[in-house]
Amino acid sequence: MKLKIALALTCALAQPAAVLAATQPSTAQATANLTKAGSIENFDLSQLADGVEDGTLNSEAITAAYLARIAAVDDSGPTLNAVIATFPDALDQARAMDAELRAGTYRGPMHGIPILVKDNVEVAGPIATTAGSLALAGNITNRDAPFIARLRAAGAVILGKTNLSEWANIRSDNSTSGWSAVGGLTKNPHALDRNSCGSSSGSGSAAAAALAAGTIGTETDGSITCPAGVNGVVGFKPTVGLVSRRYVVPISHSQDTAGPITRSVRDAAIMLTAMAGTDPQDAATVDADRWRGNYAAGLSVDALKGMRVGVIRAPTADAVLFDAAIAKLKDGGAEIVVLDASKIDRQKIGQGEFKVLLAELKADLASYLQGLPEGLVPHKTLADVIAFNTAHADKELQHFGQNTFETADKEKGLDDPAYLQALATSRGLATNALNQLFANNKVDVIIAQTNGPAWVSTLGKGDAFSGPSASQLPAVAGFPHLTVPMGLSSGLPVGLSFIGPKWHDHNVLKAGFAYEQLSKARVTPQFPATIASK
Repeated sequence: MKLKIALALTCALAQPAAVLAATQPSTAQATANLTKAGSIENFDLSQLADGVEDGTLNSEAITAAYLARIAAVDDSGPTLNAVIATFPDALDQARAMDAELRAGTYRGPMHGIPILVKDNVEVAGPIATTAGSLALAGNITNRDAPFIARLRAAGAVILGKTNLSEWANIRSDNSTSGWSAVGGLTKNPHALDRNSCGSSSGSGSAAAAALAAGTIGTETDGSITCPAGVNGVVGFKPTVGLVSRRYVVPISHSQDTAGPITRSVRDAAIMLTAMAGTDPQDAATVDADRWRGNYAAGLSVDALKGMRVGVIRAPTADAVLFDAAIAKLKDGGAEIVVLDASKIDRQKIGQGEFKVLLAELKADLASYLQGLPEGLVPHKTLADVIAFNTAHADKELQHFGQNTFETADKEKGLDDPAYLQALATSRGLATNALNQLFANNKVDVIIAQTNGPAWVSTLGKGDAFSGPSASQLPAVAGFPHLTVPMGLSSGLPVGLSFIGPKWHDHNVLKAGFAYEQLSKARVTPQFPATIASK
């Protein structure tokens, strides 16, 4: 059920321009309406969009409220360190969107909606794109990544940049997720001493703490779904190739993608609708326009009726929560099919994947650095970045080293037979495993537990992952993967994963939305200093 923000007005999309303009509130009135209906953290993106559309809210009031919340929660108070910086023109962006509405132009549900973007994605403006590293402190390109340009075209206000695991968590095998030299350590709003997972740590934490209407993450393997899962929100990793990767600091052209992290499935679908599309300069997206659509259309609690849902139960899954999730799916009309995934050679997939990521990191990062506007960043290769870190070890290497970078720098290139074999093996095994599970069992989606509970962050001692992880197969295969809050395990959030065949992003979102509506499992964080494990 939609939260009714104030007055019940005629849908703005159906109004003539003159009527649409006449319904727009002053910022003072919009602020009063927002306050009357509750504080900003009580609203999902879609609810704010309803308020902008029906003339009870405006972008300036919403943006100001989020800026105030960032100051109160991220900069002080719990001090999450989720946001690296906010754009000084955020309110100007909002006022421009409000001016368009007064002139009778409505761009759709992203019109005037503020979002935060992971700081490995280029955004035009005076804030560097650092990937959390001091080596990129001068990387102010003044260009938008193509999917950011799409979000702007849809009306989004780019509020700021979120913290992340430095270099998207591939610098060291002993890294602490959520830490970067630029942003420090991101905290989990459900327990401030717990990890926010990586690498989209700030985006996951910010979404949970309602520091924006939605956030952007990126994933190579688990970097959207794990932060979303441990922070108790929704995260969607699209089919690789649905969203452009150009002007995003890369790890792997085989697996990298951007995706939304939000507080509801509908919000993720709205953001994805704006983000998706073909980019002529990203070959992976050649089919994106053919497959993209309105991902918010057709979301219904009835979507599970007649759907066959395959179940992969990890031995480390929370049995009580997982069984309850399966029961909700059954209640919604799904037919449950237990899958046998025991013969999938995950070790071989993982070994091949690691080789691929090392080789592509070296090549893709060099390509990115060499494509930057002249004079911004002196580093042109991975070796240059390694040398920078060594020269600035007191800041960059204070908690963990760069052994993964050093290993990657020894790779021979993308024409190396060993790399090509690893790519064929890992992608082939993962793709065939998933395709066979779908085809042989005639299932529409596959579910699994996304993550285990968040662990205590201990700088210098790496990560203490516990519980299952559902990310590897869809990451390597490039298939869509959605996580939805499943409840609390040991008092901390865990997610339920929905995985679909390639390009079946809409169907995955439909299944996840129906489960979300039936389960209502999302828990609002209370920012405790710690939490006793149960």
